[in-house]
Amino acid sequence: MFAVSFCIAAFVLRIISLAVSVRHEKALKADGAVEFGAANTKLLALTHIAFYIAAFTEGLRDPQPIDAVTVAGVAIYAVSMLMLAWVVKLLGRFWTVKILIARDHDLVIHPLFKRLRHPNYFLNILPELVGLALALHAFVTLAVGLPLYLIPLITRIRQEERAMRETFSAY
Repeated sequence: MFAVSFCIAAFVLRIISLAVSVRHEKALKADGAVEFGAANTKLLALTHIAFYIAAFTEGLRDPQPIDAVTVAGVAIYAVSMLMLAWVVKLLGRFWTVKILIARDHDLVIHPLFKRLRHPNYFLNILPELVGLALALHAFVTLAVGLPLYLIPLITRIRQEERAMRETFSAY
């Protein structure tokens, strides 16, 4: 019962964040924003979906009783969602799941971004995936899926770095 409830909650949270991203994306593109790394963004999205499906499948196929690993996974996942909310708040209308640079794009200079170059990836995405897998005892998904996920994620970080350097002299 826990595994099903957790999967539903995780799915709903991801759908909500995607809706925010789509709303921001439409507004940014209407204002002439330029997208970078579109092909890799699609690959990253597919990898994210695949990780979720694999973790859900593994966790629901053989549900485990709630234990310390489950609690740690839920805690990590919850903190990652709080970090996502914080990053979305800090970036405001510029936050999307895509790399979009608006014509009037402001460089966000909040201390979080000065201390950690990509907080969305390191405080949200990676902990989210680890927390999800641990909460569901999806250890195969974690061991296989996370290294595979890092391939498009590292590419994404490089693309974002390049776009930011080309756009902002202060970056």
